[in-house]
Amino acid sequence: MKTRYLIEGYILSKEIRGLSKLPIMYEKTILTQRLIEALQAFLITEVSLEKTLIDGKKFLPKEVIDPVLDEMEESSDFTDLYLKSVQTYKRLFKNWQAGSKVEVTMIRLIMIPLMDKALGEPGNILKLHHCCNKEDYVYHHAISIGLIGGYIAYKMKCNRADVYQIAIGGCLADCGMAKLPPRLLNKTESLTADDYEEIHAHPIFSYKMIKDSVKIAVLEHHGRLDGTGYPKRLNTKPMNLFSKIIAVAYVFHAMTSERTYRKKQSPFKVLEMILHDDFGKFDIGVVKTLLSSFANFSIGSMVKLSNGFIAEIIFIDAGSQTRPVIKVMDSEQIINLGINRELYIEEIL
Repeated sequence: MKTRYLIEGYILSKEIRGLSKLPIMYEKTILTQRLIEALQAFLITEVSLEKTLIDGKKFLPKEVIDPVLDEMEESSDFTDLYLKSVQTYKRLFKNWQAGSKVEVTMIRLIMIPLMDKALGEPGNILKLHHCCNKEDYVYHHAISIGLIGGYIAYKMKCNRADVYQIAIGGCLADCGMAKLPPRLLNKTESLTADDYEEIHAHPIFSYKMIKDSVKIAVLEHHGRLDGTGYPKRLNTKPMNLFSKIIAVAYVFHAMTSERTYRKKQSPFKVLEMILHDDFGKFDIGVVKTLLSSFANFSIGSMVKLSNGFIAEIIFIDAGSQTRPVIKVMDSEQIINLGINRELYIEEIL
């Protein structure tokens, strides 16, 4: 297996040699995060593993892993790789609905190459709402939460291992949706109070389906810093950083994506709502990291205003990043949306 997919608990089936006579690691070595990082530092790209992990779990066979790896590594284009990842996740989700167990290894195989690709071309991460469609929203949402969360972690100077963990945790946040009645996932009209009560159980289902270090973030992704959110029993303790990041990534992608029962909203409007209307619910450092990253990639973008006019973003003030200065295409009028509050960006084209 390639070293970038390794997790703690794997056992080497062959010793690993470098340039010297002595092995870098011996056969039967139980891998820890420190040892995995050492392998990567020695530029070891692939290792042989025992079929059983240290906790007694069976390692996924090559015939299960290789097709996913081949599909992920064949794609050189980000959008192509993203869409393949969505379809692979969709197949896994259907299996969970049929009763299969969640294999975190499979999510790693999807998310790590996609996260690497995204970090090399970060502008794509902030355009994910364009790729999403309402019919496959659940699957797009999972992959996008992982990517946005991983990117926020990267911008907050988290180490690469934590970036991957947050990406995996974000992707798995809604795996518990597979345990809900299908009618809720396919509903085209507005959800009722009873529907929401059923849906609010999904973080607990997700938590129970996962045996991994991302469990807490998966459980807490609908928690809020002010004690609101769900599950309610989380209100007695502070959220950890992974949870705070995934919570912001989750709501940002949900609100900027088209759903079967409501239209999408522009990223600028969503970020303004998160920053101001939901002040105190989300970690301000996480929100500002996403906002500044989004602003950096928005200069020159074409947008549709709330009055229907098409304009270009020409300047973003650091003190008012959700309301940039724009130039209207037809009249070339310059408008500062920070001053002209009745106008807002309805859509990024």
